[in-house]
Amino acid sequence: VQLQASGGGLVQAGGSRRLSCAASGRTFSTYWMGWFRQAPGKEREFVAAISWPGGRTYYADSVKGRFTISRDNASNTVYLQMNSLKPEDTAVYYCAADPNFRKIASTRYEPDYLGQGTLVTVSS
Repeated sequence: VQLQASGGGLVQAGGSRRLSCAASGRTFSTYWMGWFRQAPGKEREFVAAISWPGGRTYYADSVKGRFTISRDNASNTVYLQMNSLKPEDTAVYYCAADPNFRKIASTRYEPDYLGQGTLVTVSS
């Protein structure tokens, strides 16, 4: 089972970027999926989560109104559209999957599946 994140890169402040996370090896129906991020020298933090099949979404206050999470269940892919990016959004972004919402929305628990990260760098 693998979660493959992509879409990271260098972007100027105020710009946009879309991250993708392709899941393979199993279907993630009934799973919550989400994104975490970890900035240099900081702990991992929750960014966004989406239910299955996608009717409910949750966001960290720091990204609310700027980021949008979505999922394509047919292709087992979750997306994170990031707009109005700020230098403080610079981090490695990780996607995750778990049947339990708490494990997606909190860093207190380890999700069943956590992909490798993709680096987003926002220049000022």
